[in-house]
Amino acid sequence: MAIGGSGRQQIIPLRQLQLLCPLPGLATVPQRVSQPPWGINEASLAAALPPRRDFGAAWLLLQDDGAALPLDQWVELVCSQRDGLAVAACWLWCQGPQTLFRLRQGLVQPRSRDDLRRLRRERRHQMLHVQAEQRWHQLLRARAKLDPQFLDPEQQQQLEVLLAWAAGDCDTPLPLPLRQALQAADCSPDTGSIRHLLVDLGQWEAHHLPSLRATTWEQGFSAALLAEADRLVAAAEQEQPGDATRLDLTAQRSVTIDDADTCDIDDGLALETTPSGQQRIWIHVADPGRLIPVDSPLDLEARRRGTSLYLARGILPMFPEALATGPMSLRAGQRSAAWSVWVELDGAGAIAASGLQRSWVSPTYRLSYADADELIDLAPPQERDLADLHVLLERRRQWRVQQGALLLDQPEGRIRADGDQALLEITEPSPSRLLVAEAMILAGAAVATFGREQGLALPYRSQLPATLPPESELTALPEGPVRHAAIKRCLSRGHTGTEPSGHFSLGLPAYVQATSPIRRYADLVVQRQLLAVQQHTPPLAAEALQDLLTQLDGAIRQGIQISREDQRHWQQVWFHDHRQEHWAGLFLRWLRPQDRLGLVHVDALGLDLAAECPAGSQPGDGLLLRVQLVDPLRDQLRLLATG
Repeated sequence: MAIGGSGRQQIIPLRQLQLLCPLPGLATVPQRVSQPPWGINEASLAAALPPRRDFGAAWLLLQDDGAALPLDQWVELVCSQRDGLAVAACWLWCQGPQTLFRLRQGLVQPRSRDDLRRLRRERRHQMLHVQAEQRWHQLLRARAKLDPQFLDPEQQQQLEVLLAWAAGDCDTPLPLPLRQALQAADCSPDTGSIRHLLVDLGQWEAHHLPSLRATTWEQGFSAALLAEADRLVAAAEQEQPGDATRLDLTAQRSVTIDDADTCDIDDGLALETTPSGQQRIWIHVADPGRLIPVDSPLDLEARRRGTSLYLARGILPMFPEALATGPMSLRAGQRSAAWSVWVELDGAGAIAASGLQRSWVSPTYRLSYADADELIDLAPPQERDLADLHVLLERRRQWRVQQGALLLDQPEGRIRADGDQALLEITEPSPSRLLVAEAMILAGAAVATFGREQGLALPYRSQLPATLPPESELTALPEGPVRHAAIKRCLSRGHTGTEPSGHFSLGLPAYVQATSPIRRYADLVVQRQLLAVQQHTPPLAAEALQDLLTQLDGAIRQGIQISREDQRHWQQVWFHDHRQEHWAGLFLRWLRPQDRLGLVHVDALGLDLAAECPAGSQPGDGLLLRVQLVDPLRDQLRLLATG
């Protein structure tokens, strides 16, 4: 067949052909419909088509009895002629969007009035749908802020699908209309592009963490829990069970040392000289269990969270802020409930004696790390406690080194956020930070010793022994991050169990994290186990404690994932703001040699970063690092290191 005005050759099954008008007997068969005798083209078809009112008149004439006419007779009725051009024009009209007639098997039948009304309603709805779709496409194409309440239900549903995709839920396929809408907005159907679009539309916060979505941290504390927290704040001054038996240490000179912006203060330090002249170290730890009964609503919520989250924009606390920064905290000048651990060291730094008990404390000062560093450095005669504590805890630190502990202290960079701006903060291992860290480790060792002696199930932290590189290999590496990286590569992950076991990198036979009960639920569990021993009530058995630790593990892992995603995102924001800069770095080790992906330490940033590195790079090689690609909304950061 020769198809259309162009005469394009095509093979068509016979059943698909319909004879509209026979060809008159001609000596020469025309090759195209545009040739005589037809002369069919767009202009001639338009000229042969009768006015719309003639079709309407034919419908009025035929619709009463619903008579069906052969195509040629119907054409003659409408056009007063039935030549090939008129038949072709009317046949095409029937195939178009008209609603008056139905053409079936060569017969033309008028539609009923009911059919006509239905078709007109459908056409009206379709027209409105098309107009709404066009407006939706225009909204997406404009990429301006929009208000979802002014969208129709279908568009709101499409927006929900986009939000789910932006949050990482790509299991729900994008429906065809939504794909067409994205195409109209010049947006690729992938998570990163959709986030960019939603940010432009004002429907996605540029620094939103997908892993936070629908978690207990995002939902916050319910009104009932906040009301309960307010009740406990008001009741904190009232006597609680066990208060009368607490040791009163409020007259003792003690200090708390934290970052300047820390509000939930859960540990403090003091130094006492006993009548025998022995120096005794006191580590005071907040006692939230005084106000939070086991299995109470706030206790269950803290258990669901497992830990406080420290994000770039601030803290998502395990307990409501009114409690965590109020009566639970060891606030300067105020009587606070605590668990107090005391330790006496021998000349080598080993624990000679220790004890623990519930107490009342009233910290004398609240110090920042900078303030504490100054007091340690100057050691004024009237404030020598910190300097003396520094000497004692340094002795303890060296004792742990003799037991095999690894000292891997180095400056660490962390990104904080101020509004939409990413700020880099580098924490130096200053004397006061080392002092506080050693004191917390000492308290954990003392509690573990007590637990081991009592046969008490506690969440003991342990680490398997590791085979480190030979000393000759380590000394060949530069001191600091390069050597530390070679050591860390050999270490196994820490493990929490109910039986005491050695902790390789701390150099301790047993260790328990016990000094952050406001921030870690497991530390609160430690205090409850210790209290059961003191009150001669049954503590949790090892099996029950292990079940509880398993329950906490999921929440803690989720919190770690959120914290890592948060820090990774804000790192990307920081590098985006500094993408024109270059940084000197040291090659640490290969991550994926086949992809030339290595780990590089940048001392100026206090960060270990994955980067594309020159082939053959060796630990300690100096490199120059720059940003190759960064897009925080797409979770992309590619760094390039050159020799």
